Amino acid sequence: MPAVHSVIDTPIGELTLVAVDGSLTGAYFPAHKRMPDTEAFGPREDAGFIDAKRQLSEYFAGERTEFDLPLNPKGDAFQLKVWDLLQRIPYGQTCSYGQLARELGDTHLAQAVGNANGRNPISIIVPCHRVVGADGRLVGYAGGLERKRFLLELEEPVEIKAAKLF
Repeated sequence: MPAVHSVIDTPIGELTLVAVDGSLTGAYFPAHKRMPDTEAFGPREDAGFIDAKRQLSEYFAGERTEFDLPLNPKGDAFQLKVWDLLQRIPYGQTCSYGQLARELGDTHLAQAVGNANGRNPISIIVPCHRVVGADGRLVGYAGGLERKRFLLELEEPVEIKAAKLF
C-alpha cells in the first residue's frame, strides 16, 4: 500500500504525518532538516490519522506522556537501535548522545548516535528532542531549536532533568 499523509496544526507549527498500511513512518515540520521529498508522502487522507491526531492533541495539552501508536520508521539497523533507545527516555527527562552511545556499548559512537538522532523520521512521538549535549545544552533538532526548547519546557516546565534510565 502506498503512503498517505495528513497535516495537523500544533502549538509549534504544522506537522505532516505520514503512514503506510496504518503505521506512522514520518512526522515532519515545515523546513524539516533531512525531510524526504514530499511526493513520497502520498495523497492527503486526513481520516486515517484519528488516533495520532488525538494523542498529539493530548500531548500538547499536557494530558499524555507516552504515545501508543503503530510505528514503522525506515532506517538502517543502527538507526533503528538508536530510535528504539529514544523511546525509552522518560517524559520530562533528557539524556546525552554519549549516554545513548554507552547504552549501545561504545562511547565512541556518540557522533553516530547524533547522526541517527538527526535522521529520526517521527518527530515528537519518537522523542529525539529529549537528547541534549553532554553539558546539557540544547543542540541539534531537525525541527529547529525553538521547537526543541518548547517541547522540553512542555514536558518539564520547572527544570530539565537528566534521564536515569541507563
